[in-house]
Amino acid sequence: MGKFSTLLRATGLAVTVAMPALAQDASTVMATVNGTDITLGHMIALQERLPEQYQQLDDKVLMDGILEQLIQQTALSQEMEKDVSKAVELSRENEMRAFMAGELLAKVGTADLDPSEVEAVYKKRYAEGDPEMEYNAAHILVETEDEAKALITELEGGADFAELAKEKSTGPTGPRGGDLGWFGAGAMVPEFENAVLALEDGGVSEPVQTQFGWHVVKRVESRIKEAPELDAVRDEIERELRAQKIEDEINRLTDGAEVVKTDVEVDPATIRDVGLLSK
Repeated sequence: MGKFSTLLRATGLAVTVAMPALAQDASTVMATVNGTDITLGHMIALQERLPEQYQQLDDKVLMDGILEQLIQQTALSQEMEKDVSKAVELSRENEMRAFMAGELLAKVGTADLDPSEVEAVYKKRYAEGDPEMEYNAAHILVETEDEAKALITELEGGADFAELAKEKSTGPTGPRGGDLGWFGAGAMVPEFENAVLALEDGGVSEPVQTQFGWHVVKRVESRIKEAPELDAVRDEIERELRAQKIEDEINRLTDGAEVVKTDVEVDPATIRDVGLLSK
């Protein structure tokens, strides 16, 4: 019953009743299963949550399939209601709790944002914040500190950094002269980044050890990173704002709720005791 296609077959559970043409009301009853109504609203609500591939179906196929699914689910749930175990009842309560909480957070997370909020975050991050630097650097990677020191000696004697990198570096950037291109804060491992920050443009470091080996680092040049246009980062800022609003709503409602934790000692191991649900 897990595949939607199986629900398109005739089940013999429904009796066709003449209905007015082109009924549009969500309360319009589309089928009745043992006295329980299935409305057009139920069908639309289910359709809204179907995976994308089902949304591509022909409208008639989709409508028939959804109705059959609801008929089957109704008949099965009615049978289950005759003998609901404690485990099932508790799980139903949990599912409803999670569903309602999820619906609220979805509502909060998809609510329209005030454009001024987006602009304020953009201004604070890119216009008013400290200018973000980025660096162009190169390195020569070798296995030992002694090898790195020998390279520095050669550089001090006038050797070309790029040529040494091509000849001696064991890293993947060796063939291109050790060139790492432009990068900003956080792009490199801390030891390497700290070495770059400590240098002046054109400067070469002492041997630097990282998890990859020993490096001789050259800071080629640096510049203030150009701020992106608002439209280029709008989606990112909106995602951050929505995530923050969700977190704020969780905290607001949780902190504002009257929560009383019962002062009772329970062995933590009982959280795994499924047998308690049958008692």
